[in-house]
Amino acid sequence: MTPAADLSALGTDDDEARTGFIVDTLTDAFADLMTASPAAFRSKFRKMAADPFAFYRGSACLFYADVVRLDDPWADERTSRVWIQGDLHAENFGTYMDGEGALVFALNDFDEAYLGAFTWDLRRLVASVALLGWSKAFSDETVSELVTTYVRAYLAALRSFHGNAGELTHALRRSGTDGAVRAALQRSRESSREALLASITEIEGDDRVFRSGPGVRRLEAGERAEVVEAFRRYLDTIPAGQRLPDVAYEVVDVVGRSGFGIGSAGLPAYNVLIEGFNEALDNDVVISMKQAVVAAPSRVVADERVASAFVHHGHRTALSQRALQAHADRLLGWTELRGIGYVVSELSPYEADLDWDDVTEPADVAGVLGYLGHATARAHCVADRDAREHTDADLVGFQVEEAVLAVVGGREDEFVADLVGFAHAYAGVVRDDHRRFVEAFRSDRIPGVSGTA
Repeated sequence: MTPAADLSALGTDDDEARTGFIVDTLTDAFADLMTASPAAFRSKFRKMAADPFAFYRGSACLFYADVVRLDDPWADERTSRVWIQGDLHAENFGTYMDGEGALVFALNDFDEAYLGAFTWDLRRLVASVALLGWSKAFSDETVSELVTTYVRAYLAALRSFHGNAGELTHALRRSGTDGAVRAALQRSRESSREALLASITEIEGDDRVFRSGPGVRRLEAGERAEVVEAFRRYLDTIPAGQRLPDVAYEVVDVVGRSGFGIGSAGLPAYNVLIEGFNEALDNDVVISMKQAVVAAPSRVVADERVASAFVHHGHRTALSQRALQAHADRLLGWTELRGIGYVVSELSPYEADLDWDDVTEPADVAGVLGYLGHATARAHCVADRDAREHTDADLVGFQVEEAVLAVVGGREDEFVADLVGFAHAYAGVVRDDHRRFVEAFRSDRIPGVSGTA
């Protein structure tokens, strides 16, 4: 039998009140961006309307507005204040080339990363597992087993890291993985910078330039100069030990970009083509400069010490990624343009998302979730070291694995049951909320973004 979870504090029994809460939460979170680009948000909301999982992916602000109102017996003074990815769902994992040249499978997308309860990452992930299982017509019993697999893998990884520095070295790589995770790493391995450059650039005269096409915007001289100056300021945010030779950062071309996924709708962004590791045209590098979002957890974490540690959300995004990855991109940094924070990183050819389409059987899903549990634990644990290394404030001055194991110790079965119950209950809320959202959107109840336009 599926364990029950008490979500009565969310008031979901009152359909009209809950619809109003959804509309108010989305409007409060996205008002400025909706005003700046209503067309982009119509597109975002239409994508969210497709199914409950798409709605869940695009509504992290609603998740946090909910979980902050629920009791959390696992959050104490330490475990309520760890680095979290902030939008941890089943599709926010993938591959990247780390700063030491190794292909790694781990968490990706740090736009919503912040400090908060470690359980917020776990709860967001397990609810997504329940939604994924529902979309694949798995039984409730099967979903419970899958959530249990993830949570126990998370705890097992914490125990393996406890008392040593294993989290710094125990990355998920091709040699130690199989199934969909190994397939993602293999796709990443087969990619190349040359192929990426060929897809978005072309040779014009003596130099490489960006191709024109959908989502690409040529800049007027004034805007281009502003972007180049912001890029120059970004160089000061790269740690001295990770700097490339100066020739690498010579700007070759700049364009505006649009047309991102559900989470980045309406965000101004630029691509900057730089010389790269040497003057050979096939070594040019594409840098992404994207306006940072307000992290969803930051809307509910009332801790000025945390908020004051960041100059702006571009700074916060970059530091979060450095904290949550053992060896982050050497080109990762931040800048400011027209008073707004931007996160800066390489547009890497070696990033491949986990593909769930062909992972259809429960046993295969369970295998993947074991890796996701390990990856989540590793991110939480490396962050206690990197947070101190890359910020002036000692935001996580303890060992995360020790703190979490202390609150769960002797109650592991209860902890697993709590997360299993939450996964089922909150996935049910999301399915109902998706219906409410669709009706509100198509009835023009979301101010500034008409569903009938």
